Amino acid sequence: MAKRGRAVARMVMGMEQLEFYRGKRVFLTGHTGFKGSWLCAILTMAGAQVTGYALPPASPSLYELLHLDEKLDSVYGDVRDLDRLWEAFEQARPEIVFHLAAQPIVREGYRDPVGTYSTNVMGTVHLLECVRRAGTVRSVLNITTDKVYENRQWPWGYRESDGLNGIDPYANSKSCSELVTDSYRSSFLAGRGVAVSTARAGNVIGGGDFAPDRIIPDCVRAVRKGGAIRLRNPNSIRPYQHVLEPLSAYLLIAQRQYEDVGAAGSYNVGPDSRDCLTTGDLADLFCRAWGAPARWEHTGEAGPHEDAILKLDCSKIQSVLGWRPRWHAERAVAETVAWTKAWMAGGNPYSCTEEQISAFFAEF
Repeated sequence: MAKRGRAVARMVMGMEQLEFYRGKRVFLTGHTGFKGSWLCAILTMAGAQVTGYALPPASPSLYELLHLDEKLDSVYGDVRDLDRLWEAFEQARPEIVFHLAAQPIVREGYRDPVGTYSTNVMGTVHLLECVRRAGTVRSVLNITTDKVYENRQWPWGYRESDGLNGIDPYANSKSCSELVTDSYRSSFLAGRGVAVSTARAGNVIGGGDFAPDRIIPDCVRAVRKGGAIRLRNPNSIRPYQHVLEPLSAYLLIAQRQYEDVGAAGSYNVGPDSRDCLTTGDLADLFCRAWGAPARWEHTGEAGPHEDAILKLDCSKIQSVLGWRPRWHAERAVAETVAWTKAWMAGGNPYSCTEEQISAFFAEF
């Protein structure tokens, strides 16, 4: 009983940081995905009126495990279908929009470049066209990726002023999404007082990610089968962070520009430099957190082009909005493993998710 009381107190303290969202009408594309599910959980805990628009969730999915259909207005549809999207948008009459819907896997971009471009580029056009038509929206955030930059394999972080030109179809489609956003902002939305930003986040980890071709889900699948974790590129460097880190930044950006349109712009969202790890380092952290017999091996398998090094300079969001990352890589991996083991043991995924959200925001 005392333990539950402490958990409730921490939840209340954490949610005070999100009081702004209580009662706000929020429209969220991609709500059935991994990041979208975590964001829906945060927003519904904060008391927002959430409408989600996305394809039906895959199985298994965090969205289904959290029973989020019971907590928000969910519309299944494709962002490439403008008429369907506008119907949902018009019904929701949102004040705040988060655009997360995307084809997010680099290797899938090589397998299906047409589908990747049509989702990531025209999906953004359609979403912003709905914003243009509506008269209710005050704050829009398009979530892109750290891969939008022309990667010169620099050992230092890219800044928001650096050139956009992702190489592979996924990265390039997200670069195009950035350009589309800037065009709509300049041509249609800024003059009407609609604040529009983009957020360029690094690689995220967390409980409930079941996607293919992602390092932590691949680790979990391997250890559940009793085999070694197979790494294609153990020396590639990426800005890894827990999923709650960028989500907290997204919520802050959307709030600040809602209150002051001058805060709108493009923001890098990434970890401290100490958390820009090689894939092998991240796998080591996972194996230590999981325990025996978790282990990894280098496959030597050749694959399509992927950047060897990628870092972000996040000084802009830190100086302009005061955002700081909180959970370092060790904590991020530990929380991910704790969530996964609790789920595998038959625990309540929503309770674990709620507890981690509350713990994270209580540290603000």
